[in-house]
Amino acid sequence: MVLGTGGAAGGARIVDLFAGPGGLDVGAAWLGIPAEGIELDDNACATRAAAGLDTTQGDVRDFGPADFPDATVLAGGPPCQTFTVAGTGTGRKALDDVVALVDRMANGEDAADSLSVFDDERTGLVLEPMRWILEALRQDSPYEAVVLEQVPQVLPVWAAYRKVLERFGYGVDHDVVRTEEFGVPQTRRRAVLIARLDDEEVALPEPTHRAFQRGQLKQSTRKLEPWVSMADALDRTVPFTVISNYGSGGDPRKRGRRQSDEPAATVTGKIMRNRLELANDDFGRFTLQEAGRLQTFPRDYPWAGSDVGQQIGNAIPPRLSVHVLAAALNLLIDREELERSVRSPWKVSRDGGVAIPITAPSAELLDLVN
Repeated sequence: MVLGTGGAAGGARIVDLFAGPGGLDVGAAWLGIPAEGIELDDNACATRAAAGLDTTQGDVRDFGPADFPDATVLAGGPPCQTFTVAGTGTGRKALDDVVALVDRMANGEDAADSLSVFDDERTGLVLEPMRWILEALRQDSPYEAVVLEQVPQVLPVWAAYRKVLERFGYGVDHDVVRTEEFGVPQTRRRAVLIARLDDEEVALPEPTHRAFQRGQLKQSTRKLEPWVSMADALDRTVPFTVISNYGSGGDPRKRGRRQSDEPAATVTGKIMRNRLELANDDFGRFTLQEAGRLQTFPRDYPWAGSDVGQQIGNAIPPRLSVHVLAAALNLLIDREELERSVRSPWKVSRDGGVAIPITAPSAELLDLVN
């Protein structure tokens, strides 16, 4: 039974900055919410075109709210390479400067010249959503909701965003979330911020699944489902071990290992380098479709262009985006429909229908969706 349609979110429309291959946009489609992404990379745009996602190709810095006047929700996942522990680290070193610029921008200063202080221009891109938010406010057409995600190291920047958003009448919540707690077969941590205009009762989504702990039995509780393993997501019946370089610095002694009955480690742009240790001492690799499944993209998602592994690793898991968007827009999720969407072919699931708009949930309705 489909309890939500394209109008489920009260006419919400999303403009998605740094949209990548479509992680947030797939989640929006499952919720029945129109979204248009802005993306510069040719390869990600090729995938988006193949998937039929609305896309404006170009640099986010060349656009603003006036170019997307129908958008009511601002979403964005700025590039993380300078902030992540696996990247250059220049963004982490510049955190104090970034936080100071957020405040200066909110006070009406033109901070464009100050961006030159960053060793890597990608560091300054984390400020682009704030520019869009402030421009929309100045144009007297504020966004009804804001959804942002990045690596955990960016949490201090989201804290600075929160102070500004609260000053302008938004209810805000932000913190680090664990993807496996939302049914993603992967232990990925993301710094998430959600905000809703004129509503103080804003909260990040509550986990639906148990957190993964090595050696812990896979089981449910009264309120939480068991975490999802790689074998579950990939429908692989023969056990395997994933040998990953993530976090190892190339040192073979530090290579991480995950068993097929566990969630994957963080899926990065180097996912295709991971080795699968199979029976009889054979080795293999994930297929591109399997790597996408570990991010909860549809099994038949039409990856296109080159460097697809990097596209996959850069994306927000669509299943996580469903929960984050629903929390930002005050929606309940029909869990049976969400499971069906995650398992269905993209050409079927893109029509959406997993959301129920709600302001004061009744006990009967809560029973229905939980």
